[in-house]
Amino acid sequence: MRRRATRWGLWLFAVYLLFYAGFVALAAFAPETLERIPAAGVNLAIWYGFALIAVALALALAYGWLCRFEGHAATDEEAP
Repeated sequence: MRRRATRWGLWLFAVYLLFYAGFVALAAFAPETLERIPAAGVNLAIWYGFALIAVALALALAYGWLCRFEGHAATDEEAP
């Protein structure tokens, strides 16, 4: 079970890393893009920041669910 949890953790980390790298790349190479105001008078940098937080929370919940789900399956198989 630990190997599966580790594998899930690394995959979810890679997803978040790509999302975060997109934010860093925009900030470094296209800061004018982050200055755009798509909605509610708030610029894209703030929206992207909120999205980073939401994605981190969603991935953490997904990791917890995936590990718990696989953990129950492993203990059910081991039971006599």
